[in-house]
Amino acid sequence: MGILLALILILFAAFSRLMPHAPNFTPVISIALFAGAYLKKGYAFLVPVAALFLSDVVIGFYGLETMAFVYGTIILIVAMGLLLEKKVSAGKLLGLSLAGAAIFFVTTNFAVWLVPGSIYPKTLAGLAQCYVMAIPFFGNTLLSTLVYSAAMFGVYEAAERFVLKPKPVQE
Repeated sequence: MGILLALILILFAAFSRLMPHAPNFTPVISIALFAGAYLKKGYAFLVPVAALFLSDVVIGFYGLETMAFVYGTIILIVAMGLLLEKKVSAGKLLGLSLAGAAIFFVTTNFAVWLVPGSIYPKTLAGLAQCYVMAIPFFGNTLLSTLVYSAAMFGVYEAAERFVLKPKPVQE
């Protein structure tokens, strides 16, 4: 039952990407961390990538080079989630959520600068400008990762403790 609950939470979070939301306020990083923490290794990598791909089918694809960085970063964040080994603590989750958001910011904005046709010159100043222009979006990425991670991990852990494995009633 735990795996079914994990998949339902991932699908719900992925579906929320299709609903109107603030720019970069998505569950993508949280889905990757959650999958790494609770799904078997093969599924841990497959499910978030599939969820991202299916939502991209609806939302629309973007440059192949940029997509490679986005999907690669999600795979890296799934690997970070594996570090939780189903032993989640608030401190570990906070640290991995912050790290995941920061890594996503660094890698995907590097891709925006790097790809052919970018509006940023291929200089250190152009790279710096790309990162500076992306700072307002980072706030939403960070906040959404913290909110979705707290929600997904919190619901899962509460369900595991109180619904799926109820404690015996004391007389």
